[in-house]
Formats: sequence, C-alpha cells, structure tokens
Amino acid sequence: MTTPAARKPKSPRLALGAGLSLFLSTVAFPALAQEQPTMPSEAFDASKQVYFEQCAGCHGVLRKGATGKNLEPHWKKTAADGTVTEGGTLKLGQDRLEKIIAYGTEGGMNNFDGILTPEEITDLATYIQIDPPKPPEMSIAQMRETRKVYVEEADYPTKPLHGRNWENFFVVIERDVGKVAVIDGDTKEVLVHIPTGYAVHVLKASEHHSLNEPDNPGRFWYTMGRDGKMTKIDLWQTPDKMLVSEVKIAYDARDVAVSGDGKYVVGGGYWPPHFVIVDAKTMEPVKVVSARGVDVNGNYVEEARVAAIYTTPHEPTWLVSIKELGQIWQVDYSDIDNLRIDKIDTSLFLHDGFFDPTGRYFQIAANASDQMVVVDSKTRKLEARIDTKSKPHPGPGANWIDPKCGPVGGTTHLGAGVVTVWGNDPINRPDDAWKICYEVETDGPGLFIRTHPDSKYVWADQTLHPEPEIQQSIKVFAKGTGEVVKTIQLTEAEGSVAVHFEFSQDGKEVWASVWNRSSSKTDNGEIVVFDAETLEEKHRIKGLFAPTGKFNVFNRSNHKT
Repeated sequence: MTTPAARKPKSPRLALGAGLSLFLSTVAFPALAQEQPTMPSEAFDASKQVYFEQCAGCHGVLRKGATGKNLEPHWKKTAADGTVTEGGTLKLGQDRLEKIIAYGTEGGMNNFDGILTPEEITDLATYIQIDPPKPPEMSIAQMRETRKVYVEEADYPTKPLHGRNWENFFVVIERDVGKVAVIDGDTKEVLVHIPTGYAVHVLKASEHHSLNEPDNPGRFWYTMGRDGKMTKIDLWQTPDKMLVSEVKIAYDARDVAVSGDGKYVVGGGYWPPHFVIVDAKTMEPVKVVSARGVDVNGNYVEEARVAAIYTTPHEPTWLVSIKELGQIWQVDYSDIDNLRIDKIDTSLFLHDGFFDPTGRYFQIAANASDQMVVVDSKTRKLEARIDTKSKPHPGPGANWIDPKCGPVGGTTHLGAGVVTVWGNDPINRPDDAWKICYEVETDGPGLFIRTHPDSKYVWADQTLHPEPEIQQSIKVFAKGTGEVVKTIQLTEAEGSVAVHFEFSQDGKEVWASVWNRSSSKTDNGEIVVFDAETLEEKHRIKGLFAPTGKFNVFNRSNHKT
C-alpha cells in the first residue's frame, strides 16, 4: 500500500554480509576434517562472555541456533527424504566468520564493527570454531541462597511517599549497565537508576483484568536480566528505596510475568532451560519446571528455552513459550502443588507476542517458520497460523481498528523491511480474521511496533538494518490508509540506533530510545519525546545509559496498545 522512500545504494559490506548469510544457511559441505583452533584461556574466557552478552540470545548457549543460525563447529542434518547436509563454523573459517560478525546481514543480524573491537571480533570468530562449554545446572536450593531483601515487607508504605503521578512513570531498561531508570513522565526527570540484572529484556507488573487482581496494579514491577537475576521494584517508595528485593533463578534468562491474583511471579530460563515460580511478596522460589522435551517434529531438545511468558487476562494461567519446542505451554497456577500444563503444538521458533484487544487470543512470532501463531487462551488450543515475511518480531505488538478489516494486529520483522497487518477479530469479523489485511514497506528490518487507541498512527523502528542512516530512523504510518506519513531520523551519533516506542499515560506523547551500542556504558543514550498528534519533537531526556525498552505504568497495567 505504500511507496517506499528513496534508498541509498547498498554498500559493498552490506552485500558481502548478505551473501555470507546465504552461504551459511544453504551450502552443503563435505565431511569436515579441520581441527578446532586453540585459544589462550584468558582470551577464551573473554570471548565466552562476549558470546553470552551479544550472541547467545539468538544462537543459543549450546550454539544449535534458533532465531540465528547454528554456530557449532560441525553440524549434520538429515532431511525427511534422507538427504544429509553438513556444515559448521570450521568450514566457514576465520576470515569469513570475522566478516559476518563485523558487517552483519540484511537478514536481521547486527553489524558489530564499532561495537566490538577488531581484537574481540577476531577472538569471537575463533571461539565459535571451538566446541561450546556446557554451563552447570541450578537447583532451587541454590536459587534460594541468592535471595536478597533490601526493604522488608512490613516496611512497605501504604501510600506513595513521593507525591508524584506514579501511574505516568516510565520504567526504562538501561541494557548494558544492568540498570533500570525510573522517569517521571510529567516532569521528564530521571528519578533513579536501579541496579538490576544484566541486559534486562522486559519488565512486567500486575495488571487490571477480570481475575481477582491485587490492589494498585502497576505498583510493583519485576525485571528479569539476561544473567537470571529477578528484581522487585516498588514505585511507591522514595527513589533510593525502590529496589526492594531480588533473587537469581537461572544463569541465562529472558522474561517474567505476574499472576492475575498478584500472588506469584514466574521467570523463564534460557539456561538451565526451565521456568521458576516465585512468591511475589517474598521473592522466595517455590517451584521449578523443566522446559526440556520433544519438539513439534518429534526430536528431543535439551536446550529448550523459555522465550517469553504472558499472563492471560481471563484465565488463571500463564502462556509460556518454549522456543525450540515450538510449543505454547498454558500453565494453570490456581493449584501450584498440582500444576496443570496444557502443551499446545504451534511452530518453530517461538519468540515474542501479544494479546488481541479482547485478551482472549494470543498472537506470537514463530521466527524460523516465518509465521505469526495464534492461540485461543479460552479453549487452550491452536487457533491459526499466519504466514508472513522473514522472521516476524512484534515485541509488545500493536492492535488497532482498520476501516477495511476491522480490528487488526501488526508486526515488524527481523529479516525484512516490512510491517505485516492481519485481522484479529474472529467473533465479529470471521472473514477477515487471521488473514493478512495489508503490508507496509519500510527501509529495513525492525524490532518494535507500537500504537495507542487514541492515536491516528503506528510507529515502527528499523533497528536491524546495517546502514546507520536507516537504523537511526523510524517510520510512522497512518492507521486508516497504511501510508507512511513520516520518516524521522532520531540521531546521527556514531554507533547509535533508534529503537522501541511507548506512549504516555494520556496517549499524547510518544517516547523513542536512542541506544548507543558502541559505548553503552557511558550516559550518552537519550529518549526523544514526540507529540503524538503533530509528530513533532518536544523534548530530549539525557543522562541515560543505553536506554532500550520503556514501559509506561498506566498503559502496561491497563493493556493500552
């Protein structure tokens, strides 16, 4: 429906990166005879940390691949017709691997030149040609030993102690320094930088819905760091005491969710591959459930990671997406001692998702299958599969009303510069439900899409395109027509990208992050605040460390998308 903006010619490094990505994914190699390289122990340990921070999320701790390619030194696959394909990082070799890491690809892999040093890139290329070290397991006893309480529950205040409009606070991930900033949305003041786990992916709070919800939804927020640390934040405290407790539930983790009654928090582990149910008041782990199992193709998977967890608005359940199994587990928390789990077969590999406006249907990306998958949380069954462009990635997603298709949902893509829009009202618009309504072309792959019920526009980023000018710019398109109405470049700073959006409590502002990936441990990131109606810039909030995701208290606890 749109006319794409004029594009710059692709750079030689971009074309090379895209070609190498194709080479990595499709070429069949003869049996490998290369010996694995060796590294000094200091360089090996440093590269192991770089891999954890930058690569493991997409490629896996054991490097078997998921959203990203398999990065084992040698792999072998047998197709249904018996054809055997072999490959691996050893066959690609040092030079090719260094180029892929440095320049990225159009298929959604970041370029790391300017982010990692040339020495780090060289060492990382060597490291992934060596068999991956296997991390240890973690018992519930070990988890309980990590619990720390900074404010006793008896000392929690009965009303806010700061006199501010806490429902318009923004809780902002400061990714690479392992912190979360709390910003007053009315005054634009940065109130505090709270130490959390490394590279927090998302934050969740108790929500308003039809279940027996807790008092003051949105007051308590729970974070999950990539290092497995779960923290509890109380927005009624004075800023210096907002961090009230923490516990570590894994070595590598990603997501968290709160039960509808506010009694439990659940954290999902990448390694060990499990989810852990925690008492929401005390932060004491109470139950561990392994995610290892047999995938939708009948293969046993050891590294079956919990990619994302969501609280169902109308059922006493969580939806736990098991990435490598291609399954959504609907976990009923009404009886923790006798846990009921419905395992719903969907598609590979599951990642992020969001509910439709009714809160019944859950829409989640299956990256490797190029699909959005829909689960009915009422029947606890697969509802639909929607074929999309390469590697859909909706983040928190977006719902709005389209004049032709009625209620719709939308997603950006890791592997294509396009926003896909589909109908999502099977009750009132069955002919349009789960069918693509239209597509909006952007200039490059993106991570996040966002809108608000009172807004005329939808916002999408282009963070994963290797060219700086494109990854620093965002697209705004009209709900009624799907036409791009504005392209906005947020920054020209070297190493910085534009990422993620969030609306203010009243829907009149849109906040977007400038994430400096090359020097993210200094306070050179910022948030750009726009007028949601005129699309004009209003303000820049500085003094932030690598800001990425932002979560408005009112909108997130009231499902405003």
